[in-house]
Amino acid sequence: MKLVPPFTAETARLKVQAAQDAWNTKDPVRVAGAYTPDSVWRNRSQFVRGTDEIVAFLTAKWEREHEYVLRKSLWAFSDNRIAVRFQYEWHDDEGQWWRSYGNENWEFAESGLMARREASINDVRIAESERRVDPSSTDEIPAE
Repeated sequence: MKLVPPFTAETARLKVQAAQDAWNTKDPVRVAGAYTPDSVWRNRSQFVRGTDEIVAFLTAKWEREHEYVLRKSLWAFSDNRIAVRFQYEWHDDEGQWWRSYGNENWEFAESGLMARREASINDVRIAESERRVDPSSTDEIPAE
């Protein structure tokens, strides 16, 4: 099944799962392959454009976010757009654990590659004992 617009409930959910799976590899080149060569991102307050900048951004991200584990959930969809909510957990170089909460808006080209990604993200300091995203599971986002 090709995951291209216009999306149905099924193809939108599969697109979200594919994105989660790719990001959890922490392979910047693999992740960047899901975006158009001229894709435009807003990630927090940072603006990224094109494959080279995406790879550089993700490389730096995963150099500082250790044991990163992400869960995404479909929020809404229409023709060529998908909205998701997500949580990911990670720790920094000092061993401090974080849970990052966010929402993303995605816009896709006819090819199914993502042309635009806008992410709003907030970080919450947590103790390691408060982790709830199971790295061995691909389940939906855990409840609060």
